Amino acid sequence: MSQPFHYVYILVSEATENHHYTGLTQGLDARLKAHNAGQVAHTAKFRPWKIETAIAFHSREKAAAFEKYLKSHAGRAFATKHF
Repeated sequence: MSQPFHYVYILVSEATENHHYTGLTQGLDARLKAHNAGQVAHTAKFRPWKIETAIAFHSREKAAAFEKYLKSHAGRAFATKHF
């Protein structure tokens, strides 16, 4: 049996499209529902959200490293240009 994927995702606010959020999860649909239900303090103010980009990794370590990169200054510039 294969291991579940770890997703690095970028959300965009449907209310104000200049607000983005980057996160990491194994359950992409459930996590989006949590964001839209206001259960995540960092995103509750700018609901509703939609997934703009999601990238799947087999390795949690690689996913966490990529999420950390996307949250850095250089990573935000990369995401703006490519996603």
